[in-house]
Amino acid sequence: MTERPAQTPRLYLIRHGETDWSLSGRHTGRTDLPLTPAGEAAARDLAPWLRDVGFVAVLTSPRRRAVDTCSLAGLAAAAEVEADLAEWDYGAYEGLRSRDIRRTRPDWDVFRDGCPDGETPVQIYDRADRVIVRACALRGPVALFSHGQFGAALAARWIGLSVVEGRHFSLSPASLSILAVNPNHGDARVIDLWNATPRQR
Repeated sequence: MTERPAQTPRLYLIRHGETDWSLSGRHTGRTDLPLTPAGEAAARDLAPWLRDVGFVAVLTSPRRRAVDTCSLAGLAAAAEVEADLAEWDYGAYEGLRSRDIRRTRPDWDVFRDGCPDGETPVQIYDRADRVIVRACALRGPVALFSHGQFGAALAARWIGLSVVEGRHFSLSPASLSILAVNPNHGDARVIDLWNATPRQR
């Protein structure tokens, strides 16, 4: 993908590659897992999509899986760690699957309820908005290496929705999404691309 000249923010949101826990559906917040071999390969596959963009900044979650994805995608030299891009802190639910949690909380929804001893939706709202403010100040294409549920919340906030609406945005490992603006509609914020992976093509 070749980036057009831009005076407005254009956020390239990249979810980290597969880990053992993402493969098994376990909530992975603070646990610092490596990529699986398949996750490493998928991260490398992103490089042709990103190499010619001309990013004004490359920001990555501090978690190893995001940093390694950034490196394998070819952007390590320009990368800066941004703590606000970290995955949701799942607290007491760290390492659990949603189906396990719902055995005791049948109606639990992380985007609405947050996690005991972890982060609340309000805290995620604040983090997502800080990322957006920082990226918009750069006024150009910005790469954001992050995570599935935080990335979903970020997309919801980008288009002015509440964090709870993040439940409608599914992100695959090693996927690329683009958050942009539509100058033909009053610079309305839009989702220009969502959950694309090189292996889908």
